[in-house]
Amino acid sequence: MKQLHAIVLAAGILGANPCLAQTAPKQPQPGFNLFTVSQDIEIGKQSAIEAEKQLRLLNDRNTDRYVNRIVARLASYAPGAKYPYQIKVVNASEVNAFALPGGPMYVNRGLLETARNEAELAGALAHEMSHVALRHGTHQASKAYLAQSGLGILGGLLGKSTSTSKVVNAIGGVGLNVAFLKFSRDDEYQADLVGAQIMAKAGYSPLAMASLFELLRSQQSSNPGKVEQFLSDHPSSADREARIRQQAATLASGQTSVLGGFDATRARLRGLPAPSSQQVVAQSNISPSLDTLAGGQVVARVDPPSSRFLRFEHPAGFFTIDYPDNWNAYPSGLAVSLAPEGGVITRSDGRQAMLYGVIVNHYTPFGGAEDRWRGNLQRNYVPFEDRTRPRAALEDATDDLVSTILSSNPYLSAEAGPARAERIDAAPGFSVLLAGISPVTGEEERVMVHTRGLPDGHVIYALFTVPGRDYATMQQTFARMLRTLTVNDEAAHRVAANSGNPPR
Repeated sequence: MKQLHAIVLAAGILGANPCLAQTAPKQPQPGFNLFTVSQDIEIGKQSAIEAEKQLRLLNDRNTDRYVNRIVARLASYAPGAKYPYQIKVVNASEVNAFALPGGPMYVNRGLLETARNEAELAGALAHEMSHVALRHGTHQASKAYLAQSGLGILGGLLGKSTSTSKVVNAIGGVGLNVAFLKFSRDDEYQADLVGAQIMAKAGYSPLAMASLFELLRSQQSSNPGKVEQFLSDHPSSADREARIRQQAATLASGQTSVLGGFDATRARLRGLPAPSSQQVVAQSNISPSLDTLAGGQVVARVDPPSSRFLRFEHPAGFFTIDYPDNWNAYPSGLAVSLAPEGGVITRSDGRQAMLYGVIVNHYTPFGGAEDRWRGNLQRNYVPFEDRTRPRAALEDATDDLVSTILSSNPYLSAEAGPARAERIDAAPGFSVLLAGISPVTGEEERVMVHTRGLPDGHVIYALFTVPGRDYATMQQTFARMLRTLTVNDEAAHRVAANSGNPPR
């Protein structure tokens, strides 16, 4: 199975907060992801096999042919990778639809019987297709794995032994896994936005998506059992339909057309035996666990850093950084891990943890602004909590990066007070010191987080990790390394364009 590409620590969330709700929405982009596009497809195929052991499919050739014609039409205008989109009808009376990573889609018979026209049906399918195009399923799975792995998935070196199957199994396996199917409110907003764009390009009125959601909300009190699953999987809000309508007004309105066959399909369904009530709830046994080393805790011992330095140059010209010549460099993707012999140990499960060393990597949006703004009051880290003004992008990214590290490494806490402003390679930056008792060594560990802004609102970050007993003696080496970090702001965009995927 294909191994993962460069694995970053945190994929933070950039963007506006509710103070900026009136501005035009940014075009959604796929967020942090441990998987490649081909791995999305592989996971989707395996998940579909397992899912169909639980789902009662309609297996009506004419109905499946009709909905696949709609999906094919929509897929022609879906952004991102050209996934092998295909849809099957589930013989269940509840209103629902969902998609798995990489393209498999499912729609309940209840949704076909509830939608009032082809455009409303297409609206639901375009919404689900957008989750696939934006890679929300494996994005959520990546977050779930990050929460379990902590500092163990930083940089290129630390991802070498991590296979797709190992990551997926760690979060509950393939199939109807909640990690692939439960999305945040911002994920849903993004799917609405991109779904509306797909609809408009495919010849459907985006207003039909809003009218369908409005219809389902209106049925919540009269027939809650029928729409409960859909509304649970697609969290509603008072302004959701209004957002879609507002977006629809900005889209070019070409001639609206339908494929035809909706009424005939509905009539055919009425002639079939009544469907069962078959609410299949996605399940996952995600239970984060602490890994322990064989033989218990270890004592980290490394040679002092050399005073002679080598220069690491990123293959795509993204950045350069100097490091002691008795350390090793492990590049992967947009990341590099720099560590002395003995600075990285292997856990009993094969994953690696850095005890001494430096990680440099690119940091890309992880989720949505609204979710972040709702949850940004960190218990032990509140450097940017002035709610009288919107946070700047670099403040927001630094705050989210640090809070993500803390949530996935609960033994760490941040020093009191605000983040320290600094300049890195002539650009604004911030630094925050984290410390705590490492579960690997049983002694104090310190992690210095440095962030530097990039023109596109993303950041490049450097993490310096060292046992507390050596923090003072390593300060001079770390300071010299940080001074030598130079960034080619344009190269970050070239890497993204040439890779076919957003930078990780």
